[in-house]
This record gives sequence, C-alpha cells and structure tokens, in this order.
Amino acid sequence: MPSRGKLAGAVACALSVAAVMGCGTGAVAPSGPRSKTATVAASGNVAAATVGAPAGTHGSVREVADPQEAASFPAPASVHHAAAATPAKAGEAVVAAGAPSDAEVRSELQQMKAVERTAKQAQRQQRTVVPGGRSIGGNGTVTISAALPEAVQKVIAGANEITDFPYVFGGGHASFVDNAYDCSGSVSYALAAGGLLGAPQTSGELESWGAPGPGRYITVLANAGHTYMYVAGMLYDTAGRSGVYASRWQVGSVDNSGFVARHWPGL
Repeated sequence: MPSRGKLAGAVACALSVAAVMGCGTGAVAPSGPRSKTATVAASGNVAAATVGAPAGTHGSVREVADPQEAASFPAPASVHHAAAATPAKAGEAVVAAGAPSDAEVRSELQQMKAVERTAKQAQRQQRTVVPGGRSIGGNGTVTISAALPEAVQKVIAGANEITDFPYVFGGGHASFVDNAYDCSGSVSYALAAGGLLGAPQTSGELESWGAPGPGRYITVLANAGHTYMYVAGMLYDTAGRSGVYASRWQVGSVDNSGFVARHWPGL
C-alpha cells in the first residue's frame, strides 16, 4: 500500500470506531437475550465472488412479517421523510486514495494531530447511547476508516445515508430509493452501496447471500423474518433503536441464535 494509505490507515484504524471494535475483525459476539421466532438452516449457495456483481436470486423468497418490528419503532402514517439517494450515490462519499505525492505526505503528517482530535471526538460520540435503546448519539453516523477495504467503506457510507430513516415494513423493496426502510431494505441498501447487491432482497433471500459463515469485515445475520449485520465490528440493525429517527448503528451486540451468518467472499 502507498505511504499515504499506510499513514491514513494507521491513524484511522488506531482511532476510529472500527479500530475500537477490532478494526474489522468480523467477530460476532452474542450478548444478552433476544426473542426469535424462526431458526433456519444455512444455505450452501454461494453467490458470485466478484465485488460489484449481483448476489443471490432476487424474488425467490417472499417477505414475511418481521418479529422484531415492534422493537424497530415503526413510523406512524404521518411521518414523511425525504427520499434517500441511490446506493451508488451514497457510496461516492468514499474516494479511494491514490498514490501520494511528497507534498501530500508532508501535509498528512502536519494534520495528524487534528486527525487524532477528530477521531477521539467521534469515538466519544459513538460510545454515547441515546436513551430508550442502543442507538449511537451525535448525528447517528459512524466514522469511515481509511484502513478498511473500499467496498467496506462504501457499505458504511450507504448505511450512514439511511441510518436515521424511519422503519416501515416493506420500505426499500420496491426501489432502493425510498423514504423509509425495513430491516432487509436497510441491509440491502448498504450492501448495494458497496457493490455487493444488485436489487433489494428480503431477509429470507439474504440467508443465501454471499457465502456461509461470518466475514472478516461484514457479517449479515438473517432468518425468514429479520436481518441485521455487523460492519467492521459495529451493529447495524432496525430493532433495538432508540426512536423513530434514531440511528440504526448501535452500541454492543445481540444474541445471534436462530440466524444464518453470511459474508461476501474476501470480506
């Protein structure tokens, strides 16, 4: 990796939330009980391993009632949120670093203290839980570490784009561009921003997304009725939020019993 990447990666990985949570180790640590209504055996289907190719077979599994809907603060009919950008547009928030010039390296060295201060502030923000649930505070988004693979950075950027959108069952399925998202609509949007999904999928379809087992950076947990994921060690879930507009990014982890773990090959 170029010297710029080493410098930015070292600082970001040491100081960002991803680093605090293990810097993308992909560890999925159960903690605390969580009600589940379905246990589904893992599928052996493995999607194409090329990043950017559609994963899974859309439309093969119908969406069913989400047993975690009540814990997801469903939005009342009076809520009208602005529509999200397309996943591709959301992913553009991340720009892959190219080979640095000597001047760029010197500039980064001069800015290191400012980066440290900003990262520490972000850590404090993201360790603060909004009362009423597990949602992180501040603006509800997480810092994107330059040490992560670009596809993972884009998934985080996509997740950040809709993190405070209301929950509506079926939201985000007719189109990626919507003003509310359910559990699988939320996960689908973020994965699409990283080029890891070509169309919205139900939680049942996500049981066969990618490859079996947990990933190093991204682990999607799915069963017939609900889905959520860990990205760089941080929980992204509709259930357990602190309110209608609270962040999908949450502190801690949940009991993954009854869920199929899936990851994208190489991630």
